[in-house]
Amino acid sequence: MVLYPKFIILKKIIMTKCVCPLEGQNIDYKNVELLKKYITKFGKIVPRYYSGVCLKNQKKLAREIKKARVMALLPFVKRFDPNFEG
Repeated sequence: MVLYPKFIILKKIIMTKCVCPLEGQNIDYKNVELLKKYITKFGKIVPRYYSGVCLKNQKKLAREIKKARVMALLPFVKRFDPNFEG
């Protein structure tokens, strides 16, 4: 039986600070152009790991998108058009 020595390999992880794209912007349900950037083509809210938004602003963004939907400024779902090419 052969015994191998146990080695612990530590990988060096370099952390970089990512800047939130919504930092310093006013997130409001009336700002429909800003909210449309964070909605998919199917009408869903884009998750944080795609958009790069921090947790605090993602919660604000989701709350304001939901408000805009209730106020009929944004659609809840978008219609599916099978003939649409784009």
